[in-house]
Amino acid sequence: MDSAVQVTGTRQRQAWQDGVLPPVEKVRDGLWSIPVPIPDNPLRYTLIYAFELPDGVALVDAGWDAEDSWLALVAGLRTAGYEPADVRAVLVTHMHPDHFGLAGRVREASGAWIGMHEADAAQVRPDDALTDSITRRAAAQLTDAGAPRDVVGEPHGLSRAHLLEDGAEVLIADHDRIELPGWDLRAVWTPGHTPGHLCFHEREHGLLLSGDHVLPRISPNISLYPGQLGDPLGRYLDSLRAVGEIDADEVLPAHEYRFRGLDARVASLLEHHGERLAEVERAVAANPGSTGWDVTTRLHWSRPFETLSQFLKRHALRESLAHLVLLETHGRLRASDEKITRWFAANGRT
Repeated sequence: MDSAVQVTGTRQRQAWQDGVLPPVEKVRDGLWSIPVPIPDNPLRYTLIYAFELPDGVALVDAGWDAEDSWLALVAGLRTAGYEPADVRAVLVTHMHPDHFGLAGRVREASGAWIGMHEADAAQVRPDDALTDSITRRAAAQLTDAGAPRDVVGEPHGLSRAHLLEDGAEVLIADHDRIELPGWDLRAVWTPGHTPGHLCFHEREHGLLLSGDHVLPRISPNISLYPGQLGDPLGRYLDSLRAVGEIDADEVLPAHEYRFRGLDARVASLLEHHGERLAEVERAVAANPGSTGWDVTTRLHWSRPFETLSQFLKRHALRESLAHLVLLETHGRLRASDEKITRWFAANGRT
């Protein structure tokens, strides 16, 4: 974690270090933090935020769609003095299932409306033809990047946890003011981690609910994925710079723990990606004609690359592709026009 970042969620950080679920906490008068577990995932939990309203509560995110997760959400709401039937709205930061998975079940229990940015809402709406197309393109993208067959695996459709039956009733755009009585909550569109990622800025209390866009310790995965952003890392870095200009006294992320020092954390993330881009460029310069897979295997990862699961290797490759595409966009690298894409310095020779 950046030394300029001050941890405010001290009980959350202690729970993170102890490998246990943090407590339900009152963050401000009328605002609660509710941890909802993610089964078999190193992130362990998603922090759901509940804003008290005159006639119930509004949630930011809902958590993973699993029975233990649902029971944790219900228990957290009860600690705050509410039942699932009291939820009036679910504001979804982004389309990953640890954030919106339980939104449909909350809607069934309460009649709450679900709000998302349109770019993410379109990705999770049930559509068999679209799902099949994305599945095939995702596998083809890995193959074209030079991934071995055992890493690409067999194409498989999205599970129920990755879809939202009936979609979202409310589409939230950049700068929209969310009508929550007693709160001054505005949406901040921050594409990169997903096409429609949203943060929420509560201006009166100086809070930024940052979803996965800004976390206190780790960098969110920024991946190239078919049918989403053409240059996800470029969009993420632009979004990051914009968020760094927000006047926020405290950041409430969706994982890990609350903190102060948004500008310092943004600067640290920008520096991290600058270093990673330089590492990717060096890897290509040293080995002209490398595939995306070749580059990925030569980069430094938090664990030895060969020890990663096939799932994590796919994520690592998509993250490397995002960096390669940004370097191509900036005129630093160029890609060959052939079935298996190979990468060269922009001024290099094939």
